[in-house]
Amino acid sequence: MSIENSSVIPDLDFNTPAQRRGRKLRALKDKVARVGIGLGGVSVIIAILLIFFYLLYEVIPMFRSAEVQPWEQNGQIVEPYAVPGAGKTLYMAMEEQAEIGIRVTDQGNIIFFSTTSGEVIKSIQASLPVGATITSFAMVSENSRMFALGLSNGQALVFKHTYKSTYPDGKRVILPNIAYPLGEAPIDVASTALEQLTISGSEGSYALIGGNQENLQAIFISQTENMFTGDVELEESTTHLPDLGIKIKKMLLMPDLAWLFVAGESGKMAVVNLRNQDAPIITQVLQASSSKITTFDLLLGGNAVLLGNAEGEVSEWFLVRDDQGEWQMTKIRSFDTGQTAISDLAIEHRRKGFATIDAAGELRLYNTTANVNVLAEKVAQANASMITLAPRANAALIEEAGKLTLLHIDNEHPEVSWSSLWGKVWYEGYEEPKYVWQSSAANNDFEPKFSLMPLAFGTLKAAFYAMILATPLAICGAIYTAYFMVPTLRRKVKPFIELMEALPTVILGFLAGLWLAPFMEENLPGIFVTLLMIPVAILAFAYAWAQMPKKVRWLVPDGWDALLLIPVIMLATWFSISISPSMELALFDGNMRHWLTNDLGIAYDQRNAMVIGIAMGFAIIPTIFSITEDAIFAVPKHLSYGSLALGATPWQTLTRVVIPTASPGIFSAVMIGMGRAVGETMIVLMATGNTPIMDANIFEGMRTLAANIAVEMPESEVGSTHYRILFLAAFVLFMFTFAVNTVAEVIRQRLRNKYGSL
Repeated sequence: MSIENSSVIPDLDFNTPAQRRGRKLRALKDKVARVGIGLGGVSVIIAILLIFFYLLYEVIPMFRSAEVQPWEQNGQIVEPYAVPGAGKTLYMAMEEQAEIGIRVTDQGNIIFFSTTSGEVIKSIQASLPVGATITSFAMVSENSRMFALGLSNGQALVFKHTYKSTYPDGKRVILPNIAYPLGEAPIDVASTALEQLTISGSEGSYALIGGNQENLQAIFISQTENMFTGDVELEESTTHLPDLGIKIKKMLLMPDLAWLFVAGESGKMAVVNLRNQDAPIITQVLQASSSKITTFDLLLGGNAVLLGNAEGEVSEWFLVRDDQGEWQMTKIRSFDTGQTAISDLAIEHRRKGFATIDAAGELRLYNTTANVNVLAEKVAQANASMITLAPRANAALIEEAGKLTLLHIDNEHPEVSWSSLWGKVWYEGYEEPKYVWQSSAANNDFEPKFSLMPLAFGTLKAAFYAMILATPLAICGAIYTAYFMVPTLRRKVKPFIELMEALPTVILGFLAGLWLAPFMEENLPGIFVTLLMIPVAILAFAYAWAQMPKKVRWLVPDGWDALLLIPVIMLATWFSISISPSMELALFDGNMRHWLTNDLGIAYDQRNAMVIGIAMGFAIIPTIFSITEDAIFAVPKHLSYGSLALGATPWQTLTRVVIPTASPGIFSAVMIGMGRAVGETMIVLMATGNTPIMDANIFEGMRTLAANIAVEMPESEVGSTHYRILFLAAFVLFMFTFAVNTVAEVIRQRLRNKYGSL
């Protein structure tokens, strides 16, 4: 039979209707897949960009410049108006809504007026003793609304302006009034005219110091309430102050009544210790200014002094302990105010800020913590004499040539500057500049501390210690699993380790904080012995196993011998922990923590970086392991087979062929693991002391950016500086992750180009 007759070649038709439909369907699927994958990728990019721009949207308002403009009411600009009442202004202030102002004159007239029109709402004449005139004025603080008038007969009257809101017919009406916190009767302060006067105190304990250049008298007043009648009784004690040796310009008394600061007209400042009320001591007389002092006021809280002089300089001073532990008045910072003499200075009621008006009519706004001048604008002529700020710091009243001008101020976030966020700041009560994060306190006089440095440091510290543990274990485990382990065992080990990644981090944090941290503290010597014992035990067992007869070693299938290390590691760990009490007793007198703290000077916190390293390292091991294992396993087999065929050992093949080829994937795994560590929240939140400190000590805790956001965001006021700085922390975390990933991708591409030709 011929070849042609012995076989029949089928006639294949590739253009049947069914095949055409299959090709069209396949093309449609390919197109849908391409479009879907493309849309997915674009959607991820858009989502990341939206996050980026939303964070910017919340952060940018902090860096807007302050603005001042004429006050508007009902769409009309409020024009300057005549100062209500007669006489020289001793004191001027506004209530919360900046609708009503108060003016106290040298004639004892207390006038409440509309801040927008100057219309007098209420006028009260102080009850001065017969023949007495007002010779001095003193104020407790802006936010206390208490002030005192010093009289020519040596007495003083103490007042407090109050405001009550009512709503008749649904319309708000503010009713101003004057109260007498120390009684309506004049208080005897000195036997001479009160040419100088200061007052301070709170919660039933007050002090007034007054007199003239040669005779200064202090009177301390304690208020007690009769529990049966409700009457308030005053207990008074007096003392005489020593001669200060300077011509007094103004006196300031701290709220705790412990220190008196006195400014001299020649630029000197005296500091008087009043802790022993019976025997005041002059502790310091210093040259605080090179020119005449023009303003001298206490900053919010009463712990710092602001001093302005004729040269236009404003400086901040407060008490700092020296090397001998003695309190010394120290110049902390100066503010750029130009060259014109300061006419008046107004303190903000609720922030560490102030405003100045100089002889040229230029208004300047400052924040002491941020050490910034947020505004400098000419708002008056050369004869402005007084300025006052509203409690919300959103309005200012300026007196100029018998007229008042009401201004609107937009200055929402003066506390923010590069130095306050990233530099060392000398905070009130601190002995030196420091990095501090403390966003809230129990009192309203608190100085917010918004340094992001401790949080950034804590983030890197936590990630560093976690990566030290996780990286070698994960990479070495991945190398063994992908290259040396038999496929049967690999199919069991790899899913088990990857399953660890599904464990909620809140569970890990819970276990680390409540079990691991106390366990490590109680067995601290055993923990360190374990870190040494496990490698030694593994090496010793490996050596012993290699010396075993072949018939013994062949009992374990090739590639399964790694399972023999499980009991070895467990026994080594048990042995290390079991000898911990004996070692602690023998080497550290029974208390290693006490030895670290007292003998080595190393602070120990139960929830520390070592706990974080173990707990968070355990959490990121699966991430690094999985990616690394896939990268190594994906190395083409012909490369390793070729290397082995050319005579290389398995170890040489691993180090010179497999790992270089897989290095882009290994590097990506490390970077992704680091990103996971940097962004981790719950473990560091629950397993550390959560203290924002900058200390590389492994036995100290930390606070990370992510944990700080989780802790404080629910408590922050929406739109406040604190709220926006938390968004800035999130933005910093976002940018850090973006930078790390970008660098990682660049390096990964270079490694791929270098080793891709293998």
